[in-house]
Amino acid sequence: MKMSRLVAFSSSLLLGAALALAGVGTAHAAESAAVDYVALGDSYSSGVGAGSYIAASGDCKRSTRAYPSLWAAANAPASFAFTACSGARTNDVTAGQLGPVNSSTDLVSISVGGNDAGFADVMTTCVLQSESTCLGRIATARAYVDSTLPGRLDSVYSAISAKAPSARVVVLGYPRFYKLGGSCLAGLSENERAAINGAADYLNAATAKRAADHGFTFGDVTPTFTGHEICSGSAWLHSVKWLNIGESYHPTAAGQSGGYLPVLDSAA
Repeated sequence: MKMSRLVAFSSSLLLGAALALAGVGTAHAAESAAVDYVALGDSYSSGVGAGSYIAASGDCKRSTRAYPSLWAAANAPASFAFTACSGARTNDVTAGQLGPVNSSTDLVSISVGGNDAGFADVMTTCVLQSESTCLGRIATARAYVDSTLPGRLDSVYSAISAKAPSARVVVLGYPRFYKLGGSCLAGLSENERAAINGAADYLNAATAKRAADHGFTFGDVTPTFTGHEICSGSAWLHSVKWLNIGESYHPTAAGQSGGYLPVLDSAA
């Protein structure tokens, strides 16, 4: 008889624990499901370089392997709007990507600013021209980050706040491209690689400052990409892809899932 009571007591404890766990799980799922999420930005957000592009996105090249798609798949938000687009500058975001953003939006992610600062032209110059020309072009980009980019970022961030005043906004930065002293035997000089890395840090610092001043969260992806830069032997970034030049210097699928997604996860 005592044994029966013990069994019954143990069973009730197990059932209570299971129900408690189920309750936690249900609450977490409900919390995620209540989120209305909008993903804005440039090619680093759309997923250029990750493959598996959504046909309907056309030249914007939105990928099912991009970090916004991965976050939405894992969290099942109430709504998910993905308007990030390859090549987007700040004015492209304000002019063409903010349609889904409204007072019900709970979460916004964005990466933007690299195209404004001339990222593609910097890399083309550095790959095809002399070291001195490369370093000069990087200096021009840094000057732009000082003089013009902060105002451009302010315009985008203010527009987001105006349309979604209660949203949590996560501004994601850019990785350093190169592991210095790494495994690359040809290509750019170490001076060029160091200058490109420094320019990425410079752009991130300026972006983080503007994000903070707007009350947004800056997501630094430099730590997650460390050890996975070009020349690391385990790169999460494409080097020059001559047959698909637009994917050059963009994150691979592993870069999206291992470099960007964890940063959004921790900030969202």
